[in-house]
Amino acid sequence: MSGNNEMKSQNVSKTLYIPLYGKALVSKKEIILYDPKAEHIWSKEGFALTGKAKSKWLAYYMGMRSAVFDRWLADEMRNNPESVILHIGCGMDSRIDRVGADGHLWFDVDFPDVITGRRKYFTEDSYYRMICSDARNTEWLQQIPLGRNALIIMEGFSMYLSKGELLSLLRSLTDHFSSVNLLMDVYTVMSAKISKYKNPIGEVGITNVHGIDNPIELIDGTCLSFVQELNMTPDDLIGELHGFEKTFFRLLFAGGFSKKLYRLYEFKME
Repeated sequence: MSGNNEMKSQNVSKTLYIPLYGKALVSKKEIILYDPKAEHIWSKEGFALTGKAKSKWLAYYMGMRSAVFDRWLADEMRNNPESVILHIGCGMDSRIDRVGADGHLWFDVDFPDVITGRRKYFTEDSYYRMICSDARNTEWLQQIPLGRNALIIMEGFSMYLSKGELLSLLRSLTDHFSSVNLLMDVYTVMSAKISKYKNPIGEVGITNVHGIDNPIELIDGTCLSFVQELNMTPDDLIGELHGFEKTFFRLLFAGGFSKKLYRLYEFKME
């Protein structure tokens, strides 16, 4: 990996602390997401976030986003009992604890420095493994059984890859597995353009991200089909906020303007 890519990987790795803080905060408040592991890791590894990165509104959004991903994955696991689970760009997320492997082979993938950090808090077993790799270098797929059904999570990940890099990864995934169910959040092009000035990830050194305006852009040569757009801020989770917080969050993070910036898409290959 080149020096520029090493610097990028170090900065991208720092972004994991923003959702970790959010999940720890909502869990401590006993709303939206129960995640005692996030609370514990944040108490040991967290640092003083600044600016928008420490916003409670963003923390609520991060908690809701993760809860929606959890619900989707739990449903897919019930419907696809023989599938492999693949969490690409896992960061310090404790989805393996929140959802549970339930007999599925589960692989978490991230940069080597991230996985080194994870190993202090997560233990591999016969169902759960952590893979050290830049996800763009898809040789890591050789560590996963070929020709299986796969449930794939990409949460807070796609925006750090160019469209070409993302398409290349998706093609490798659809080549490797016999069927794929994929859930992925994306920035819009507008969101990517204004991220240099308005995005909390700027607080940890990331200023160059990528956006997608149409999910159809992500099926070129991948054998994927677009299934649906999911809501990252469902009413029942907003309902766990109280008073002014509920009203303000619904206006700022769940309205039409929010959808101009950030979307959640489900894809499938059969």
